[in-house]
Amino acid sequence: MPSQLQSAMDALITVFYKYSGNDGDKYKLNKGELKQLLNSELTDFLMSQKDPMLVEKIMNDLDSNKDNEVDFNEFVVLVAALTVACNDFFQEKQKKKAN
Repeated sequence: MPSQLQSAMDALITVFYKYSGNDGDKYKLNKGELKQLLNSELTDFLMSQKDPMLVEKIMNDLDSNKDNEVDFNEFVVLVAALTVACNDFFQEKQKKKAN
């Protein structure tokens, strides 16, 4: 039986490839595929944002090699950044509860 971390890693890979390659390179997400992934997998995150250009900004930030696509390495940067932001949020919330 895989550990929690192994299961999380497997989930990241599975989610990425579920959306990549629907419109082109099967190892990359184009803007449409990224938008579909974000809308389906991070619905609450997107709903809480008010910026209509959010997906465009995320795409530009992630696309480090500027090929207008997001590869797996670039995708992991997004997941890591969101995970750190969530951790920071919950730590702050816990600190306020303790006071």
